[in-house]
Amino acid sequence: MTAVVVVGSGIAGLTAALHAAESGCRVTVVTKGALPDTNTRWAQGGIAAVTSPADTVASHAADTLTAGAGLNDPDAIDVLVGEGLARIAELVERGVDFDRAADGDYSRGLEAAHAVARVLHARGDATGAAIQAALGGAVRATGIELREHAMLRDLLLANGRVVGIELADGERLPADAVILATGGAGQLYAHTTNPSGATADGIAAAIRAGAAVADLEFVQFHPTALAVGEPFLVSEAVRGEGATLIDDSGRRFAFDAHPDGELAPRDVVARANARAMAAQGGRPVRLDATVIGGERLAQRFPTIDAAVRERGLDWGREPIPVTPAAHYLMGGVVTDLDGRTTVPGLYAVGETARTGVHGANRLASNSLLEGAVFGARAGEAVGRDTVWPVAPDAPTVLRQAPDAVTPPFTRAALQELMWTDAGLVRDAAGLTRAAGILAAWRSAAAPADVEDANLLLVASHVVDAALKRTVSVGAHFRSDSPVTSPAVDTIAADANSSAPATGTDPHVAPPAHATAAVASTPSSPSKVLAC
Repeated sequence: MTAVVVVGSGIAGLTAALHAAESGCRVTVVTKGALPDTNTRWAQGGIAAVTSPADTVASHAADTLTAGAGLNDPDAIDVLVGEGLARIAELVERGVDFDRAADGDYSRGLEAAHAVARVLHARGDATGAAIQAALGGAVRATGIELREHAMLRDLLLANGRVVGIELADGERLPADAVILATGGAGQLYAHTTNPSGATADGIAAAIRAGAAVADLEFVQFHPTALAVGEPFLVSEAVRGEGATLIDDSGRRFAFDAHPDGELAPRDVVARANARAMAAQGGRPVRLDATVIGGERLAQRFPTIDAAVRERGLDWGREPIPVTPAAHYLMGGVVTDLDGRTTVPGLYAVGETARTGVHGANRLASNSLLEGAVFGARAGEAVGRDTVWPVAPDAPTVLRQAPDAVTPPFTRAALQELMWTDAGLVRDAAGLTRAAGILAAWRSAAAPADVEDANLLLVASHVVDAALKRTVSVGAHFRSDSPVTSPAVDTIAADANSSAPATGTDPHVAPPAHATAAVASTPSSPSKVLAC
């Protein structure tokens, strides 16, 4: 029986775990917090899928391609939108109760850059929490082994393939296959909508193992995070219901940037917000939802409504202050359409993976759909793929040994550096400055804290990718090349960042679309520790 370790417990990880178990695998789910401590739980807007006769998969595909600035992989889009309805049905079967209209049909919301209302939601703005609860219950019911409060330190390698994981406490879990589903890298930035656990753990471990990564320059900044208290996402769906963005003078400024105004693609609206804030001395812009009214806001967006009111704001009567914040990573570990990476035995799904489906900018509410669709495919793939025997020699774990860091490294210093020089607006001077500081920090070896070491490693790859892509496209905006480029086919990696060999495993081949982006692999780590 194939032994599979799934690292991460959001929609992608739990879907992969369930499908792997249903395929006959022995599955262990490892998560560094409690089972529900995931990005999925915080997803408000909903899950996009074609569930209405008035909608078409062609329309959903076109919207996804447009939002991604044409850099999406067409095959990945076809999989995402074509399998969406089946994954929605599966979620319903597992207990997700999507909101319904008076006629019993799904209640569908409109979000930015969607041609039609196709976004399903549950309990108003608690879609992610409803999905998380249903999948968590399903995993517990199946008897899948669950290891909570167990953090991934690194992958175990033998004979060029992954053979398990090492936990932060030194325990090693052998496996025939490992599926990384650890989410993104929001904690790279000083301002983010992501929870504290989004520290790029899976991406960093994959890099150290030699896996190809790509599109790390494409970081999506959400236009509307509450600017009072701790950052809190105010869903795109609020603007879909009629809320507008205004500056200090009360003027709707978003139409200056795009004919769709507040419902333009996220990167466009986020930059419009940043420009308006700069013009008024850095003060937040305001989201005016008064036209919706307090009663409807409380009914449709109960989670956001509670957060707004906890901060002493009455958004049914007055506009509320909002600001852009880092939200989603379009790039990640390069995979094929079944989650296979360029390292045998290693799979990646969800925000950890780079399937190519999002291109340069993710379409709103495609993230939960991605986790459901590609999580299912990866879980089924590990059950099909041939597991080749590994020689009994000791595996190795790739890791950098901690040492003193000069100039001083702190997570806060890293986050401020990334926010300033590799954030919403970038240029060559700032990115070069960031690259130099990151190189100095890394030359003194990785920090002792595992999460800090992961963030530092992935930050260097984000900055490197942003330097290589010298034109503006999608979420990657270069002020030194401000005219957004049409679809850019390929930016070749330099001679020192070619894709790694994929070993002898016949089922693992370089993903067909792996060269359609800036792909990179790490330089050799400073130390290889034998097990």
